[in-house]
Amino acid sequence: MKHDKPNCPGKAKYLQGKRILPTPTSKDTSIVSLIDNMDAYNGGRLRAACHLLRDRYSKDDVTVGLSLAGALTPAGLGPSTIIPLMNHGFVDWITATGANMYHDIHYAFDLPMFRGTHNVDDADLKAKGVTRIYDILFDYEDVLMETDRRLREILCRPEFQKEMGTRECYHHLGKILSELEQKNNLGQVSILAAAFRNGIPVFTSSPGDSTIGMNVAGIELLAEASGLLDKFKLKINPSIDVNDSTAIILNAKRYENGKTGVILIGGGSPKNFMLQTEPQIQEVLMIPEVGQDYDINITDARPDTGGLSGAPPSEAASWGKIDPTKLEETVTAYLDVTVAFPLMAAYAIQAAKPKKLKRLYDRADELHKKLIKSYLENNKEVEKLKALIKKL
Repeated sequence: MKHDKPNCPGKAKYLQGKRILPTPTSKDTSIVSLIDNMDAYNGGRLRAACHLLRDRYSKDDVTVGLSLAGALTPAGLGPSTIIPLMNHGFVDWITATGANMYHDIHYAFDLPMFRGTHNVDDADLKAKGVTRIYDILFDYEDVLMETDRRLREILCRPEFQKEMGTRECYHHLGKILSELEQKNNLGQVSILAAAFRNGIPVFTSSPGDSTIGMNVAGIELLAEASGLLDKFKLKINPSIDVNDSTAIILNAKRYENGKTGVILIGGGSPKNFMLQTEPQIQEVLMIPEVGQDYDINITDARPDTGGLSGAPPSEAASWGKIDPTKLEETVTAYLDVTVAFPLMAAYAIQAAKPKKLKRLYDRADELHKKLIKSYLENNKEVEKLKALIKKL
C-alpha cells in the first residue's frame, strides 16, 4: 500500500538534509571524516558544532570567547586541547573558574597528576596524603601545598601590589609561568602561559572561589595582623573584569563591525560571565546591541531544571545574550566535554586555517576608552546617575 501524498505542499523543506547513508569507518578514517560522518542525535550536534567552527568561527572578523567550567585542567585539557586551539587563533578571550587556573599552574611548576580510578577508598587516600578528582590522583603535600607555597611567593612580587582585575593578575602570572616553561623545557603546558604569549585576556568571575583567591585572602590576613597592609596591596576588583570583558564585545560589534561567537564548555559562572557582556551593554549601559552572533554549548546539564548550565541559546536570546535572528547559528550538544572538546579542537585545527591572533590583552586601554565613549553617548540616565554619585 502506498502512503505517499503527491499533493502535499511544503513537505520538501523538511527533507533537504543530507541523506543518512554514512561511509564505513576504516583504518584510514580521519577525525574530520569521522565527525562529518556523524548523522544524528548528539553525534549530529557535535558535527554541527564542528561545522560552525569551520564555517563561521574561522572568519577573521569573528571574535571568539571560550568559557571553561568543570575540572578540565586537572584532566589535561590544557596541553591537549585548549592551548592548541589558542595557538590556532580560535580563542580571543577566556573566562574560567579560578580552580581551572589554579590546577593549570601545576603544569608550569612541573608537579605531576596521575591517572587513577574512582573505585578507591577515599578515607585511605586521605590517610596517605593523596587527593582525588574522580579518577585523577595527586600528592597533597608535593602538589597542592607546594603549588600554594610557590604561588604565595609570586603574589608578593612588586607587579602584583595594586588593585586589578583577574585579567591583569593572570597576565602577570602567565608571564612567570611562560618563563618557567622555557627555563625547564616543559613545552607548552600552561593555559595562562599561552594566554600571556598570545595576548589573550583571561577572566574569573568569582576570584575568591578558588585556591588562588584563598591564598590572596591568606596573605592579606597576615598583612593585616602584622600591620603590613601598606605593603601587600593586591586587591582583585571584579568590576574591572566586568567592564574589560564588556569592552571586548562592544569593540568587536560596534567599532570593528565584526561578529562575536562563544564556545561554552560546561556551564556555571564562566558561561554566565561570558554571556552577560551583552546584557551589560544593552540593559545596564543602555547601548543599542542585539546579542552574540554564534553560540556553541557543550554541556551535560538538563535545561528543565532551570539552571544556567543547561539553558539553551534560545532561552539566552530572551535575555539579549544571543541575537534572536541568529539562532540557526547556534548548537547545543549534550555530551561529556572531556570527549567532545578534544574532538572539536582537532576538527577545527585540521579543517580550518590558523587565524591571526587579535591580541586583545594588548588593546585593553583602547577598548576601555571606547566603552566609556559609547556609554556617555548612548545612556540617557548618565547625568541622573552622576548627580546621585555626587551626593555620596
